[in-house]
Amino acid sequence: MKAKGILLATVAGVSIAAASQSSAHHQGWYVGLEAGVNWIDDTSVLFERTRFTAVEIESESARSSWWNGNSSGSLEFDTGWAGFATVGYGFEKNWRVELELGYRDNDATLTREGRYCGGEELSLAARGFCGTRTYDGDMTEYTAMINVIYDVPLTEKLDLNIGLGAGVDYVQLDLSRNGRTLTDESDTRFAFQAIAGLTYQITKRLDLSLTYRYLNVSEPSFEARYKTLELDDLEKHTVTVGLRYDLYEDEAPLPPLPPQPPLPPAGPQQFIIYFGFDKCNITPEADGVLNEAAAAAKTQGSVKIKIVGHTDTMGSNDYNQRLSECRSDAAKSNLVGKGLSAGSISTSGRGEGELMVKTDDSVKEPQNRRATIDLNN
Repeated sequence: MKAKGILLATVAGVSIAAASQSSAHHQGWYVGLEAGVNWIDDTSVLFERTRFTAVEIESESARSSWWNGNSSGSLEFDTGWAGFATVGYGFEKNWRVELELGYRDNDATLTREGRYCGGEELSLAARGFCGTRTYDGDMTEYTAMINVIYDVPLTEKLDLNIGLGAGVDYVQLDLSRNGRTLTDESDTRFAFQAIAGLTYQITKRLDLSLTYRYLNVSEPSFEARYKTLELDDLEKHTVTVGLRYDLYEDEAPLPPLPPQPPLPPAGPQQFIIYFGFDKCNITPEADGVLNEAAAAAKTQGSVKIKIVGHTDTMGSNDYNQRLSECRSDAAKSNLVGKGLSAGSISTSGRGEGELMVKTDDSVKEPQNRRATIDLNN
């Protein structure tokens, strides 16, 4: 029992530790077949005596003198074989749940300790015996288990499988001696198991498995001649090789997105500021636009800035030329004050030569009193 506890604790601990890993195990429905060898630990047997009928023991004195008490023995097993069929479903994050149907068969030898306590009034069938007797036969089992399994990835194609299961075990025991049957009965008991194994991916839908199972069956009992055979827990160890087939091929992972092409260099940007009549000072509104221009220039990095001043048609051409140059110089000084290099900024004036709004001479048009700021890489 101590070894069993250590095994279960180990399985549980590894399951928790591995919960954060990912796996490429199959998802969806699958089926599997396995075959291998089965060992059963030797177990103790209690022969619980039942009373004979009046036909078997005619006198009351004979009944009272018959074997007074129960006897014991041991049941030993040869190496046998086992087969399993499974159907299950694989979930994301490496978990699987499956229904497992199993078959195990082992030859068995029962050794019974006895003592002679009978008298002449007892029939031969009712007398006890001294020494030991052996009975030969076999134990056959059919299991139905629900398993929960976690797949731990070891390599791209190799997984470690750990899990636990619970269900029922239908046990048949057939024992006889010298052609005389001691028992040929069955019992159904609760069973639980721990599972550990390796799975290797042969193809996208077919796996090869190597699996160990520890199965514990709770104290089966069997009716026998004039007695009941009560067994301790049966502890079984099974090693199998099998194939597991994925009924639905997993969807191929989406190919990685191609790298995004580099963004094209930003095209020229133009900002426009406006001035009061016959003025070249920067208004609060114009300062806000120059803030945007300075921020854009810093974001783009290395840029060349071209500032051109303009006027309306009021005044002479010479005066308007000087006024347009004053406006471009004012815009440059503002941008330099905002952290841009003076060497990256060129200025010029066009006077009234490039009107935004065509007008006659001597017309005060606010949209013509402007400066343009062009950013070029």
